[in-house]
Amino acid sequence: MSCHSLPSKGFFMALDRRKLLHASGLAAAAAVVAPFAPGAAASTNPSAQNRPGKPGAPVSGADVAAATNWSIFAGRKVGVITNPTGVLANFRSIVDDMADKGVDVGAVFGPEHGFRGTAQDGASEGTSVDPRTGITVYDSYGANVADYVGFFEASGVDTICFDIQDVGARFYTYIWTMWGAMQAASQKGATFVVLDRPNPIGGQARGPVLQKGFESGVGQLGIALQHGMTVGELAKYFNAVHLPAAGLTPIQDLQVVEVQGWRRDMTGPDNRAAWILPSPNMPTPETATLYPGTALFEATNMSEGRGTTRPFELIGAPYVDYRWAEALNSKGLAGVTFREAYFQPTLSKNQGLICGGVQVHITDPTRVEALEVGTHMLVEAKRLYPGFGWRGDGGRWMGLLSGSARFAEQLDAGADAKTIMDSWRSELDQFVRETRAYLLYNGKR
Repeated sequence: MSCHSLPSKGFFMALDRRKLLHASGLAAAAAVVAPFAPGAAASTNPSAQNRPGKPGAPVSGADVAAATNWSIFAGRKVGVITNPTGVLANFRSIVDDMADKGVDVGAVFGPEHGFRGTAQDGASEGTSVDPRTGITVYDSYGANVADYVGFFEASGVDTICFDIQDVGARFYTYIWTMWGAMQAASQKGATFVVLDRPNPIGGQARGPVLQKGFESGVGQLGIALQHGMTVGELAKYFNAVHLPAAGLTPIQDLQVVEVQGWRRDMTGPDNRAAWILPSPNMPTPETATLYPGTALFEATNMSEGRGTTRPFELIGAPYVDYRWAEALNSKGLAGVTFREAYFQPTLSKNQGLICGGVQVHITDPTRVEALEVGTHMLVEAKRLYPGFGWRGDGGRWMGLLSGSARFAEQLDAGADAKTIMDSWRSELDQFVRETRAYLLYNGKR
């Protein structure tokens, strides 16, 4: 898929990170932790004292939980779903810290790219024993619900902890890893704990909603393409709405350890020093900002920048020339400018070929509308270049990424960007209304 590829087990298989916590404020730490760990003795979080980036950055759910030496997991046997983004503010893995602090970690479940992050797109690290901690790491990429149930039974865990940095797009597969694990937790009666993190592209929902018949490994439930929620908020929504719809009982003990000091209007590279690649082709906060729109080029015969140092920022093809940048800059789109660019991908589409195209430069991350950017780019590419087309599947992949056949059909018919974007307004409004009750953070939706 976009930054993530579909698992080899089958295309339609279900895949089952500012109220501020100050490092020196013991009372604040106790107040934050108290709702889920009554009576827990609060302690300072050493990692917070070494926090990189500018002061006042949001405090992740992991750091909040670690401030009490992981008392939330006292007496529990924990299975952790995480990857290299699951770290404390000093960049230490939560699994390493839990193990050293005496948490009974019974298993780790590695998603796409693996627990330690060594695998490329569409790959994982396999099941093995982690040499640092001695904990068994189960390969959960491509796992279905039954697989997760088996993992939970084999490891004897009674509590599942999820901590992975999402980037806010429906086709980024980590949220579907969470969904699969939640279904299994429902079946096993397990506790489910989300260590929440900010949505790096903000808390506003944008774009089309997935329609029935277009479920796949890159979108399993009817949510907006840019969903505008944290993983903790999604977990609450999935639990209340989608587990019952799937014929399952809501998880009775679902806990979200909230981010402290984050608001929905916080977007872009707010704390660049703390950025960890969630996957190999998500190198910067700017990449994430553009991703919900420019990732749609994966459905075309144009390179989306894989095999360059700026995936999803460099877009082009051998047939593209200077006219594309000129046309796009004439639109005056908020927060971006388009630079005429030439590049040679080292892998994926158009590998080894000189591509003309654009680099999308972000001038104001708070104003970027990724879906608007991506839609205009697609419309102008089709208008200008007879060589523009789908990636050999008649637009099927665009259907899975966008959530219905409508986007591809409108583009093929020559619709303008406004017409395409207007077509999803009502379903987006409905999604915003439906999810309002499950939001945890203040700010405009």
